[in-house]
This record gives sequence, structure tokens and C-alpha cells, in this order.
Amino acid sequence: MKTHLSKNNSTKRLVTRSEKSKFTGHPGRPPHKEMVWIPGGTFIMGSDHHYPEEGPSHQVKIDGFWIDRSPVTNRQFQRFVKETGYITMAERCPMPKDYPDALPELLVPGSLVFQQPNFPVELNSVNWWAYVPGANWRHPEGAGSSIKGKENHPVVHVTVEDVEAYAVWAGKTLPTEAQWEFAARGEMEGKAYAWGDELMPDGKIMANFWLGEFPWQNLKTHRPSTTPVALYPPNGYGLYDTIGNVWEWTADWYQDYHLADKPKSCCILVNPRGCSREESIDSRTSEVQIPRRVVKGGSFLCAANYCRRYRPAARHPEMIDTSTCHIGFRCVVNA
Repeated sequence: MKTHLSKNNSTKRLVTRSEKSKFTGHPGRPPHKEMVWIPGGTFIMGSDHHYPEEGPSHQVKIDGFWIDRSPVTNRQFQRFVKETGYITMAERCPMPKDYPDALPELLVPGSLVFQQPNFPVELNSVNWWAYVPGANWRHPEGAGSSIKGKENHPVVHVTVEDVEAYAVWAGKTLPTEAQWEFAARGEMEGKAYAWGDELMPDGKIMANFWLGEFPWQNLKTHRPSTTPVALYPPNGYGLYDTIGNVWEWTADWYQDYHLADKPKSCCILVNPRGCSREESIDSRTSEVQIPRRVVKGGSFLCAANYCRRYRPAARHPEMIDTSTCHIGFRCVVNA
């Protein structure tokens, strides 16, 4: 039986694993390989110092849960597809009735891929995205590309439908936004990043985000892309890639703000969820009305001059039918 050293009244003694579980609320062996127990608790969710949609900061209490140590990889997703025969949305031909205003040439299987310009562009133009026919999880940059050699990279080009299918197969589910943020903080409450308040402490790169002036100047030695999971240091819970690399889908529908704290401290939100599916639809768009989910964590395309969302509190809306080269996911098992 494994033991752990503990201090009690300044006296060292051995604490058995079963005792440690009793002290921390740890439920024992993980339900699946490479899952980490998050003990739950109360924390300050959101931020009042960054983007408006992150506020207001508020107290939240969540129960303990298990979470994947890192985002789901190409290798793991490939096993799911091999066993089930599942076909992702990016591999299917879009239905004209679902996109009545779409150009015919776009009604082919494909997905959104980042196209790096070689000169500065207006940051409100988002003209660095292109719908690439043939792009999907097997071919992340389009026909002719592959995931060979990238088996340990996060799977990308997956929609909400795709990741929920995987979660059902794996006996898991997607994390709520509160679960995801609590786990991503790694017990670093009140800090901007998962490792503290400095983006690059002592000049050290702590996650896969953009270096240089986005989107044209890349100061890395390789082209902007995903990197293998667990390449950068883990957070306080031992989780990898909660910041950068890929955005991660959550189970919550998106609304433009958090609910404020209740007037009384006894009324802290417990295991909160987002708004309804209908409320998540952006009323400012007059075209196809598509529900949106919360994505968290930022990606390799987040930069100091654009989308500084490589932080636990950061959040962003994403339409549920959209797949891109920088969105992936991880799963949880609720206790």
C-alpha cells in the first residue's frame, strides 16, 4: 500500500492512501486512464479586468469531478472512429436547407483553416480564415495533409456534435464552464494565468500561444500550429494544455456575461450552468440562427496584440456547427 508523509502537531506520521482519500474527498481509482481528480470547492469565477464577457467575477461552488489530464488527441479520437465508424461533420456534405445563403462552392465537406498573411492586416477583418474543402480531423490543413506524426496532438476540426459523440462512447461528458475554469486555474485563484500573473515568467514560454504580431509575424521556429499535448508544464492539478494549444468545447450555452453574486453570501451559485440553447443564439445576426457554446483556454492563435484569451477566466462563443483547426476538447466524469 502506498503511503504519504503528513505532519500532525509537528510530528511526522505515515498516511495511507485510503486515509488521504478521506481527508481530501478523493474517490479512489480514476474511472478512466489519464484522468485527474479535482476536489471541487468555492472559487472566484470570471474576471473584471479583461474582456467584458468575463465579468462580473462571482463566487461559485462546484462538486468534485474527474477530468482528462490533457485534450483528446488524434490517437484517441482515431480509436473512437475505428470502433464506431463515426463520421465527423467536417467530413459530411452540408445540407443546402441548413445554409440557404451559402455559396454553392462552400457546400462541400470541409472546415476552417488558418491562413497566415505575410503582411500586417486589420485585426477586425478575420480574413486569415478560409473554408478549406477536404479539411477535417484526418487532414487538418486540407486534402494532402495528414495527422501522421501528430498522433499526440489535440484532435481538431470537431464540432459539438462530434465531441459529444466521442464523450458518450468514452463514458464521459463535456465539462461545464465552471468545472473547466476551476480545473484550469490549478488552485491559482485570482491569478491571470494558470501559473501566476506573468505571461512569461523569467522569459519562459509556458504554453502554446502566438509569439510575434498576429497574424502575420511568427517568431517561432515552426509554423503556427498545434503542438503535442503535455509539451509545456502542467498546472497545479497536473493538467496539461489548459492554456493555449487549442480552444476547448464546454457543455454550457453561451451568454455575453456571467450572473452577478447574490446579495447574501449564503446564496453562492452551486454547479452553475449557462443559459438556454435558444438564449445562446446571437440576436445580432439576421442570417442562419445557430446556437453557441462556450469555448475556453485560448489557442496557438492567441497573441499579446490580439485575443489575449490564454487565461482560465477567458471565454468565447462558438457556433455549435463550426469546426476549425484550433478547437478541440477534453472530457470529465462527474462523481
